[in-house]
Amino acid sequence: METANHKYTFLLQDRYFFTFMKKGLLILSHIIFSLFLLPAQSPVGTWVTIDDKRNVDIAHVKVFMEDGKLYGKVIKLLPEAQNRVCKGCSGAEKDRPIEGMTLIHDVKPNGEKYWSNGKFFDPNSGRNFDCTMWLDSEDILKVRVSLGISILGRTQTWSRLKE
Repeated sequence: METANHKYTFLLQDRYFFTFMKKGLLILSHIIFSLFLLPAQSPVGTWVTIDDKRNVDIAHVKVFMEDGKLYGKVIKLLPEAQNRVCKGCSGAEKDRPIEGMTLIHDVKPNGEKYWSNGKFFDPNSGRNFDCTMWLDSEDILKVRVSLGISILGRTQTWSRLKE
């Protein structure tokens, strides 16, 4: 009699174990599948830049990754852009069209949503500034430029271009 009860107890435990395993594998497969579906947050893409003083959109900048670093190139100047050539540049760069210029250079990843230690070229002044970027969300990029000390700088908010 004991053997029969032991046999049924084992079958009952076995049934619960397999039910638990099926549910666990189902949950695990959903988690793994969703990780592949969710895009990693990255600043790579096209962003709409603004003129801080006039609060208008002025350009589309394509941010791209090359050799593990971020770069940003002006791919389109919008009608509100006041400067179309590099007035602040010197030498051969003077009066060169801003459209096509790479403004962001060598920005390195520093965590999951933060990039730093790069340079930002300002075509209005012809100067290079330190550049740090971070994502506030998938569609909002903060770009901070400064003169060596972060406190001596400003932050712009760029919006991802919806294509």
